[in-house]
Amino acid sequence: MPTPEEITRHHAPSEVVHVGAHPTGYVVRIEEPDPSWPQRYSELEDRITAVLGERLLAIQHIGSTSVPGLPAKPIIDIDVAVDDPTDETAYVPALESLGLVHWLTEPHWHEHRMFKMLSEPRVHVHVFGPDCLGFGMRYNTVKEPVVREIYDRMFRAAGLL
Repeated sequence: MPTPEEITRHHAPSEVVHVGAHPTGYVVRIEEPDPSWPQRYSELEDRITAVLGERLLAIQHIGSTSVPGLPAKPIIDIDVAVDDPTDETAYVPALESLGLVHWLTEPHWHEHRMFKMLSEPRVHVHVFGPDCLGFGMRYNTVKEPVVREIYDRMFRAAGLL
């Protein structure tokens, strides 16, 4: 079980390994709910399950596109749990065979690996190990100060800080 310090630690951008990350020109936008988002997730869930087989421990649709009726960034976020995220040979080629690009690695953030599919709607697959306290996304530069302030208040209210 991670300590409160490990849970609340913020990681420096220098700790991120940019594997296939490159400028895409993508402009963040919010769209009205799209009834195709759950179907797109379901299709991807089937494909990811098929290529990972027994290496897949868990998979779930996360983020705003997973909430029915919620306006959202048109990005299907998927969390995947594998036995050992550091054993990239066990799952990276399989995910890449689906057209996913191994975008970045965050070894100090629960061994997070992120993959992207740049077609519309975009897809972000987040790979973690089985003992990660929770899945999630790396904060982008615009949201980071607000999110940190919210976390600080939340952690203080919970007695973690």
